[in-house]
Amino acid sequence: MAWPEFPLALSDKFRLVLVLALARLVLVLALASMTAGCFQPLYGERTTVGGIGVVDKMRAVEVAPVVVAQRGRLSRVGIEIRNETIYGLTGGGNANTADYRLVITIGSTLLAVVIDPTTGRNDTQNYGIEASYQLIEVGTGKAVFGATTFSRVTYDMPGEQQRFAFDRALRDAETRAAKEIAENIRSRLASYFTAGT
Repeated sequence: MAWPEFPLALSDKFRLVLVLALARLVLVLALASMTAGCFQPLYGERTTVGGIGVVDKMRAVEVAPVVVAQRGRLSRVGIEIRNETIYGLTGGGNANTADYRLVITIGSTLLAVVIDPTTGRNDTQNYGIEASYQLIEVGTGKAVFGATTFSRVTYDMPGEQQRFAFDRALRDAETRAAKEIAENIRSRLASYFTAGT
């Protein structure tokens, strides 16, 4: 069995569409290659104009001990937020000479989300941290940037007989919230150092 022959006009149209599609692809690739040098990763080591990169600016931030609204459990959470923030800014490496000082103030909330209707006991709770922070220039003592952030995490409440499991669930929720706060601060500072806003 032989393949049917296409009329010459249809074959020419197909070739023309193929050539135009190929020309468009070549044009897009050429434009993309010309602009490829204009973009830089946010956390890149070097800038395209030879200035200080975001990573070096973030390493020049000294994180002050976190100010807590209430004493008790929140003091440990403040230490976790500070440690996670330092690690996020330096990447575990050595910090540069401090050009900036980061001051963080936190408070927490605890809210019952799901209550068992038969026992009246909380089944699920919501733990939250609110943080406000300021970036202060060390040389002038002037606040150059400030913002607020929050984190809400939910955890299940074990039965009343399981006191240690309850305490561990709350501690895990505090740790997750602290990591989220530190990541929010790190991302916002990277944005500030890149765009200046």
